[in-house]
Formats: sequence, C-alpha cells, structure tokens
Amino acid sequence: MDVSKILAELKAEREQIEEAIASLERLARGRGRGPGRPPNWMADNPVPKRRGRPPGSKNKVPAVAKLLAAASATSQ
Repeated sequence: MDVSKILAELKAEREQIEEAIASLERLARGRGRGPGRPPNWMADNPVPKRRGRPPGSKNKVPAVAKLLAAASATSQ
C-alpha cells in the first residue's frame, strides 16, 4: 500500500468529519426564537381568540338610565 495515498484519504476524511462537527455544533447552538410573530402552527395557544364584543352586551341600557326612565314614566 502506498503511504501517501493512505494519508491523502485520511486527510480528506478528517475534513469531512470536521465539517460535520461544525454543522452539528451550529445546530446545537440553535437560533432560538427570532424576532417577529411565530407562524400559526407554532402558536402556544391552539384555541382561537374571540374578537369583538362578548355575547349579550349589545345595546344594554345602564341602570341609571332605567331609573330615570321609570321615574319619568311614573311622574307623567
């Protein structure tokens, strides 16, 4: 066997191993959470948020207005 050929193969293999180690180290470090809003599939809360008024709150008359209306109706 040719010693120089074996050395060349080992050096090429070492370079491949070093590249693999470097890429694994980058993966291990990770990016963490970047800036901005995460996509919907990554959202922590799978329940959709409700928008707008809660049910039953539309056109409610305050208690003070009811009292005034009742007082004006009885005084007439």
